Amino acid sequence: MMLLWKLLVLQSLVGCLAEMGVLQSPVFSKQPGSIVYPVENVEKNREVVFSCEAQASPPPLYRWKLNGTELKPGSHYILSGGNLRISHLNRDQDAGTYQCLATNSFGTIVSREASLTFAYLEHFKTQRRSSVSVREGQGVVLLCGPPPHSGDLVFSWIFNEYPTFVKQDTRRFISQETGNLYIAMVEPSDVGNYTCVVTNTVTKSRVQGPPTPLVLRSDGVMGEYEPKIEVQFPEVVHVAKGSTVKLECFALGNPVPSITWRRTDGVPFPRKVDMRKASGVLEIPYFQQEDAGTYECVAENSRGMNTVKGKLSFYAPPHLTEKPQDQQKLIDDSLVWECKATGKPKPSYRWMKNGENLESNEERVQVVNGALSISRLTLSDTGMYQCVAGNKHGEVYSNAELRVIAVAPDFSHSQLRSQTLVKVGGDVLIECSPKMSPWGVISWRKGTEPLRETNRVNILESGNLRIWNATKTDSGLYTCVARNQFGVASSTGSLTVKEPTIITSQPNTLDVTVGESVVLPCQVSHDPSLELKFTWFFNEQLIHFGSHGGFFEKVGGQHSAGDIMIRNIQLKHAGKYTCAVQTKVDSISIAVDLVVRGPPGPPTSINVEEITDTTASLSWRPGPDNHSPITAYTIQARTPFSLGWQAVTTVPEVVGGHRLTATVIDLSPWVEYEFRVLASNSIGTGEPSKPSKQARTKGTSPKVTPANVSGGGGSRSELVITWEPVPEELQNGPGFGYVVAFRPNGAPGWMQAAVPSAEASRYVFKNESIQPFSPFQVKVGVYNNEGEGPFGSVTTIYSAEEEPGRAPTRVRARSLSASEVEVLWKALPWNASKKRVLGYELRYWVKGEKEDSANVQRTVGNQTSTVIRGLKGSATYYITVRAYNTAGTGPPSSTVNVTTKKPPPSQPPVKVMWNTSNSKIIVNWEQVKALENESEVTGYKVFYKKNRNSSPNIMETNTTSVELALPTDEDYIIQIKPFGEGGEGSSTRQITIPRIPGPNAVGSASKVSTLSALSTIALSFTARTSL
Repeated sequence: MMLLWKLLVLQSLVGCLAEMGVLQSPVFSKQPGSIVYPVENVEKNREVVFSCEAQASPPPLYRWKLNGTELKPGSHYILSGGNLRISHLNRDQDAGTYQCLATNSFGTIVSREASLTFAYLEHFKTQRRSSVSVREGQGVVLLCGPPPHSGDLVFSWIFNEYPTFVKQDTRRFISQETGNLYIAMVEPSDVGNYTCVVTNTVTKSRVQGPPTPLVLRSDGVMGEYEPKIEVQFPEVVHVAKGSTVKLECFALGNPVPSITWRRTDGVPFPRKVDMRKASGVLEIPYFQQEDAGTYECVAENSRGMNTVKGKLSFYAPPHLTEKPQDQQKLIDDSLVWECKATGKPKPSYRWMKNGENLESNEERVQVVNGALSISRLTLSDTGMYQCVAGNKHGEVYSNAELRVIAVAPDFSHSQLRSQTLVKVGGDVLIECSPKMSPWGVISWRKGTEPLRETNRVNILESGNLRIWNATKTDSGLYTCVARNQFGVASSTGSLTVKEPTIITSQPNTLDVTVGESVVLPCQVSHDPSLELKFTWFFNEQLIHFGSHGGFFEKVGGQHSAGDIMIRNIQLKHAGKYTCAVQTKVDSISIAVDLVVRGPPGPPTSINVEEITDTTASLSWRPGPDNHSPITAYTIQARTPFSLGWQAVTTVPEVVGGHRLTATVIDLSPWVEYEFRVLASNSIGTGEPSKPSKQARTKGTSPKVTPANVSGGGGSRSELVITWEPVPEELQNGPGFGYVVAFRPNGAPGWMQAAVPSAEASRYVFKNESIQPFSPFQVKVGVYNNEGEGPFGSVTTIYSAEEEPGRAPTRVRARSLSASEVEVLWKALPWNASKKRVLGYELRYWVKGEKEDSANVQRTVGNQTSTVIRGLKGSATYYITVRAYNTAGTGPPSSTVNVTTKKPPPSQPPVKVMWNTSNSKIIVNWEQVKALENESEVTGYKVFYKKNRNSSPNIMETNTTSVELALPTDEDYIIQIKPFGEGGEGSSTRQITIPRIPGPNAVGSASKVSTLSALSTIALSFTARTSL
């Protein structure tokens, strides 16, 4: 018992200090790494140091193990902090696997394994080798046979004497696996002594073997033979992830074989792969899973081919993906630590506690797939745990601390609820969850008396209190009391029993029609001390009032009513409505089914069963009737030429609601139709169905002839006939065209021409015998691939006429103003030569310009005068007149000239002033003086109106003032323009004269309001848009 109390006190102190950040369990900051040590340095009495450092408080104590056996520090093994220094190295004694252990009051952790190996290279034993005799053209292998060694080696060969080394190429190859020299085909120049040179990459030492003489035999030259692969890689090569692998392949043969590489699955080599064909080496750096596979070396010459295959197998040392984290648990709690790692092969797992392998002898300690679970924790489970994931390529370690603590009962973080509410007849659970370790005994009091358990009142194993079928007498104060061997604590809360909430509205089904409004009732009786919350759901989805298009509105005016109204109800509102009522002690709900009657839904499966040139037989399936039987169907059609959907005529004329077929009549031949069906019931017509597939009516001969057949004009000896093309929807079939028939007036027979284009609108018949402006009878017919159609009515069209042959006479012109000139002439008679005059064309141009740039103005009919406007002031114009008709213009008249008057004054009237006198307004302004190049002012025009949109009245005066009636109902808007023989000059800006309100302005004393010059300027700045 004393030991338990000491442990509790120690743990309490450790836990307190740890929470303050003073203490820390050990965590490695440096771990030892493997060392390869040259033997030559051992002989020089060198030493090695393994690093080890851990962060911990209190500071950790360090220990080391060699091959699982703890080392004893001394003169040979020296500890410096956590580092292990090994002096007086012994190759046999000190080689092996080392691990560092760090320990403090929280426990022990073990470092990863680190190896110490010794690198060396001994001398060749044999001092002499026998000669190798070969024929010219034969292949040969010279063996190296390296001496005993440790550490990676590099091989090279000396030819005859140093420093002449054998250079590798397609004929010679040095294997870095065996050190042997391979010559694919011996040449006379190869004769000599060959010495194998071996270099240790760690010790950097180098030794030479005895020379091997290579001599040629004198019994002839070796003939050609197929490749024989002498250097080949193993059948399976295990390659670590991220490492570099080199495969060797070399063959003897005559001629010298070529070496190529490939994957047997056909996958091309990535860029990183290095294929040195000259030396027969395939190198794959940074090996990954996708590089694994079967590789093939191909040796080939003119005599044949040979191959060798080998598999590269990918492996990866373990890599932790999920690590255990530090845990603090109470006594009797359970612990589960997950530890997961990737690797190939799949890693296995073991757990360590305080540096020793954790044996799961107890049933409560289990290790499954790397997960450690400990149930019913005790104080002795406290310590440092390590998950070790390993495969044959390595191990990885992860540390975590488990701290099991003992605690007296404590309610500071889990007080009983201060007030618990329950309804009469309801069940209630009062939770009691103190923090204590180990778990103790829970008891309850009601008021000051111990609580007695009944068939309604039970204390559960968890310590919680459960009361069933609560009554008013259950109200009161309840106290939970917790005890264990370390103390007692309690917590108190009240229980209040309330009246239950009851929905008084009865569930029912409501039946409404689209467009109506309906109230869904939800009224309750409840405990008046509790607040109610009403929530509505539509088909189990919460209704958000204020959204949903404003259809839903709360209308429950009383505290105990949660009624809602659905306005302008639609088909989509049909369904189940649930009113949920909630208080702090209970919640209840009531459901109402709402049936919405409306127009039918759209019919489906619209099919065109049969189609002729003017009819189509349709079938369909009914859509939903929306709770009102379908009484009729309406069929609509659409073509590429119609404006949207149009109603069509059917048989039967009225399609009853029981029918699912009908025939559409009076269709146009050879037109693509789409059909849709609408269903109706007593409430209305529903949405249309989806359109049917397009269907074309069959063709027939055309029935409609072109409209507006006319013509005329054209060139000499031509008869021009025009018409409006027949619309495509009236052409009744493919191959549509026109037949044009014509004859001179009074001729017995018709001439005909086919125009094979549906878009054509013109035909020209040319014949030198046609007299100008001769009448022809014309009619236009139609045809298509199905046959000929009718001709249209006969109309009279005149052939092309000749242009007028004479020029107008008595042409004269006079200036009307600075911008207008009047031109007069004598009309030409329409004589027997049939040279019609349709009107006259005037050409005019300014003096100094060419006639080619003349402006043109035409008159129509027998007019003998016109006014040319928009001319320049004080300018001389030249004018000619010609007669014209459809054939063109006739000869010009003699040229006349006229000079326009000076331009009107460019300055507007200024200093406009006005005053009122009795019932009049007198407006005055200053005389406008014309400039030297302007026409004199002969008068003024005053434009005035009473609102901005009315037409102005005009008053002319040759003085600088006018009198107007006094405005009483609206303002005057006034503008003033000077004029002279050059026309109207520049206008003042709009001036507004305000109305004189009321009858007091009439008959009053004379009142003069004169604008000063400054006021006039202000008026001009505030003027409105010009008239």
